[in-house]
Amino acid sequence: MQGKTLLFITDPLDKLNPKKDTTILWMQEAHTMGGKIFQCEMNDLIYKDRQTLTIFSEIKDPHDHPQLSEKANTTRALKDFDYIFMRKDPPVDEDFMNALHLLSQAESEGANIINRPSALQKFNEKVFALRFSHWMPDTNVICKEDDFKKFKEKYSTIILKPLDGMGGESIYKFDESSKDHLTIFQSLTNNYQTMVMAQNFLPEIYDGDYRILLIHGKPFPIALARIPMEGSFKGNLAAGGLGVARELSDDQMKASSEIGKLLLAEGIIFAGIDMIGNSLTEINITSPTGAREILSQTGRNPIQALLQSI
Repeated sequence: MQGKTLLFITDPLDKLNPKKDTTILWMQEAHTMGGKIFQCEMNDLIYKDRQTLTIFSEIKDPHDHPQLSEKANTTRALKDFDYIFMRKDPPVDEDFMNALHLLSQAESEGANIINRPSALQKFNEKVFALRFSHWMPDTNVICKEDDFKKFKEKYSTIILKPLDGMGGESIYKFDESSKDHLTIFQSLTNNYQTMVMAQNFLPEIYDGDYRILLIHGKPFPIALARIPMEGSFKGNLAAGGLGVARELSDDQMKASSEIGKLLLAEGIIFAGIDMIGNSLTEINITSPTGAREILSQTGRNPIQALLQSI
């Protein structure tokens, strides 16, 4: 990375938590390896004069002042950065998709963007997992009330979640005593128009929702098991879960290696898959996290491995 220019497309810097954020760790590791760190937001992207440009800032000291940046007094073509890392958190809404369209254009001009914009456009993180349904719990993608009723009759406890959620948002657990499940289903589907995902509940969640990082198609050998807080079924750290670094099981290694081959073929260099026990629930390709916690608990650094791999 010595002398290389790296542009990170992120949420506003003041919204990132330096103690937990994987993107800031990424900036710090790249800087340690001799890279120059630049940052912009999606709304800083521009197309004019037959090229894709950005307004950008430089982060000169990502170790001690990761949220302090100096705005450049010019624009720069995206192709003139050595590496561009798309690290904007979901939701994958209209603004996100428009940014990906511009990044795809920049890629056609010669920009080196990780992960590949066309892959981020192509795959929904929850629906993408259906490619590997043999590793998943029983899963329905539905919007009709009858389909929901039939699925709920099939299992004593089910999970219902939107296709575009993150961090455990709008995820519901229904058991046999649930009274308001039909009302919630109607609301979540926007009156039976919007698809949602239903799955049978996996009690293994209480031992941890495993975030497994995939680097250049290979699973990092240490995962972050996110254990729900007492009284909750959500392991997400954003929902109060406790992250514990653990080695992968044989089945987790097998599943993630299989998934990694397809990810790499699609230009997805860095991803995070979620597994409860040995069951796949999601494939995160936008801005996966968990690296900071793995490093702090084990001394093993997924981001260093990523940067060395590229």
